[in-house]
Amino acid sequence: MASKILIVEDDRNLLDTLKYNLRREGYEAVTAADGAEALDVARREKPDLIILDIMLPKLSGFEACRILRKEMTVPILMLTAKSEEVDKIVGLEIGADDYMTKPFSMRELLARLGAMLRRADMSALQLATERKTVEIGDLKIDFGRHQASCRGSRLDLTPKEYDLLAFLATNKGLVFSRDQLLDKVWGYDYVGDTRTVDVHIRWLRQKIESDPAKPNRLVTVRGAGYKLEG
Repeated sequence: MASKILIVEDDRNLLDTLKYNLRREGYEAVTAADGAEALDVARREKPDLIILDIMLPKLSGFEACRILRKEMTVPILMLTAKSEEVDKIVGLEIGADDYMTKPFSMRELLARLGAMLRRADMSALQLATERKTVEIGDLKIDFGRHQASCRGSRLDLTPKEYDLLAFLATNKGLVFSRDQLLDKVWGYDYVGDTRTVDVHIRWLRQKIESDPAKPNRLVTVRGAGYKLEG
């Protein structure tokens, strides 16, 4: 069955171009032209992935992403016409899995979509077949249920936060650079801003560290990268 992708874009020409290219690649494409419509279509169609523009009428992409993330775990790729770092960071912080800045290469977009969908498929397979858990102190990751808890409380993680935590937990004590984490967790050889990793590390620390400002579990190894300690 073809993966269903929801495209949320108010630029009609770009919307039609994306829809045409996705269908040519074998995807099922559904569309919305504003943030409010995006919520309705997402709830009705239950897409496998959402391409979400930031600058939208009625409801911004940021607001739509925030609401969608509370309701579903679907991967979200945000599009922005702006180059300001703050827009990219905000998108990641509210639950987007990745972002692209306009104008972008259709080839790169398709590569990223494929990688995001593969990651989602791997997670679904893991959920169905595995019953392994990893415990590191009071941090517990249940791969079978695709859940994590800390100090006895279930963690509210975005899909990418869970993937990052699960990867580091299964490689406890090993140091990974930002580029390595992008490759291993995001599922493709990411070319661009490694701030994506930093944002997700910071938000994981908010959820698993007693004092996020002085992390002793998810630590930075200066000049090398990050590792998860016991």
